[in-house]
Amino acid sequence: MRTGAGAGASEPVVKDDAAFAVRPRQRRRRPGKRAGQYVGVPFVLPSLVILMVVVIIPIVMSLYFSMTQYSVLGSPTWVGTDNYTKLLNDDAFAAALGNTVVYTLISVPLQTVIALLLADVLARRFRNRFGAIVRSTLFIPVMSSLVVVGVVWRTILGTNDGAVNVFLEAFGLERVNFLGDPTLAIWVVGLVTVWKNIGYFLVIYYAGMMDVPAELYEASGLDGAGRFGQLWHVTIPSLRPVTLLVVILGTIWSFQVFDLVYVMTGGGPGGATTTIVMMIFRAGFQNFQMGYASAMAAVLFALILIIAVVQRKVLKSNED
Repeated sequence: MRTGAGAGASEPVVKDDAAFAVRPRQRRRRPGKRAGQYVGVPFVLPSLVILMVVVIIPIVMSLYFSMTQYSVLGSPTWVGTDNYTKLLNDDAFAAALGNTVVYTLISVPLQTVIALLLADVLARRFRNRFGAIVRSTLFIPVMSSLVVVGVVWRTILGTNDGAVNVFLEAFGLERVNFLGDPTLAIWVVGLVTVWKNIGYFLVIYYAGMMDVPAELYEASGLDGAGRFGQLWHVTIPSLRPVTLLVVILGTIWSFQVFDLVYVMTGGGPGGATTTIVMMIFRAGFQNFQMGYASAMAAVLFALILIIAVVQRKVLKSNED
């Protein structure tokens, strides 16, 4: 024990040495060692099981079948990379890849730009019931089946009794073989895709524009920016994440197109509109070449993955 003088006191103040004793350091628990850290596992386990069964296992099986010769009727035979070597020398696959790229280059830029412009007009001019009616009307094709859309447009664009050709003939113009011309058919299919998807991307852009601060438009207006200037300097930079989503989704959908093209043209004329997925369908379900079809699916998967990563890198670098 130690002693000391208290302030204004005649008796010495006694200090207990126990108060100065070094207390044992309490051991800190590591964040990862908390008792309840696994309490959420049962809640996400069903989703993980579904993801594993529906996505992961099919991808792994497809990669395995891509290195086999498999006709469904027998057991798969391991052939290594023969299917991929065959793909490199397949002119039909190269043509289908070219058609898919052209179709993507037609549909993705057009639907992105048109959806952005329409959303800008509706968000800044028609935030009323009329704007809601327009948005709902443009969203109707999105809810329609691709098969239904294909049948309707094939009927409208028919050479003999299609509404468009009847209209052209009424004005003394020649009939146009929209779906039978090898050069024109891929453009027609691409424009129908734009018409179908425009409502979906418009809604995404419209929702993004609701989060753009009004002060930015007011400040740019005070600086003398017109409507186009505000669109270029305020709206588009503020919506870069939305544009990233729209472009990536549009590209993935374009590379996966099948129903619409199959119904409208069947891949013709002369293979001018045959896409990669259409070749996968023919190889797997018509010719029963499951191994070769799996190899094409693996290449398509790799292409989509690379394009998505590159697009994300490019748009993110512009944002930075």
